[in-house]
Formats: sequence, structure tokens, C-alpha cells
Amino acid sequence: MNKEDVKYIVVHCSITPPSMDIGAREIDRLHRERGFLGCGYHFVIRRDGTLEFGRPLHRAGAHVRRKNKFTVGICLIGGMRQDNPNPEINYTDKQMDVLRETIDKLIAEEFPTATVKGHIDFDKGKTCPNFDAGHWYETDEIIPTI
Repeated sequence: MNKEDVKYIVVHCSITPPSMDIGAREIDRLHRERGFLGCGYHFVIRRDGTLEFGRPLHRAGAHVRRKNKFTVGICLIGGMRQDNPNPEINYTDKQMDVLRETIDKLIAEEFPTATVKGHIDFDKGKTCPNFDAGHWYETDEIIPTI
């Protein structure tokens, strides 16, 4: 993947309840079971704010159909209610802090023309990450997409 090709930094969620603290290794296994070549996201942010690396940045991700060549994917662990399979904005403050730091660094050091989007911006059948990621990045205000 060429740096010049990256147009978007796309925020996702794992669609897991808050008690399920998985990371890049578990997502790698799940994605391989679905036929992917490994973790489709470039970064995974665990519930405690730990940043884990998934797919290397020089390889196209597998997280936005027909747009992977132009995107970098970041997955927040969570996004589903604890007691039922409905979407919820339940990310920790640490996750949101690390998300902002990661995006800031990617734009400053790697992809200065990239725009922040959520998965929902590319697939209206999704709510992921359950908030308007671009608006949040610009204003720090969380507007739900659920």
C-alpha cells in the first residue's frame, strides 16, 4: 500500500460486549477462520487502551469492502451491549484517548491528507463504530449512529 493512496483512516468496532476484552491475536484468528489472510485491521485498541498492531501498514487491510487499498483500519474493542446483541457506545475513556493519539500520529507522520471516517460511512448496513467518527475527530463530540 502506498502512502499516497491512503485517503481514509477508518474507525471500526469489534461488536463485542464490554466484558469481552479481545485483542489483535483473537481478531487475527477470527478473520483467518473467515478466509482472510489475517487480522483485517491495522490497529486494535483494547478496553484498557492498549494499542495492538494487526496488519502491517504496508499491506492493504481487509476491513472496508472495495476500499481497502485506500484505507487504514483501527478497531475499538466493544460496541455491543452486555446483555443483548444490540449496538452500544461503550468504549472506555482510555480507548478514546488512544484512538485520538493514534489518528493524530498517523496523520502527522504517515498520511497527512487522510480523512477520518467510520465504517458506517462506507457501508450503510452497519452502525460501526456506533458514532460519527469524523465528527468526533474534528469536534470531540460523540454523535451516535445507532
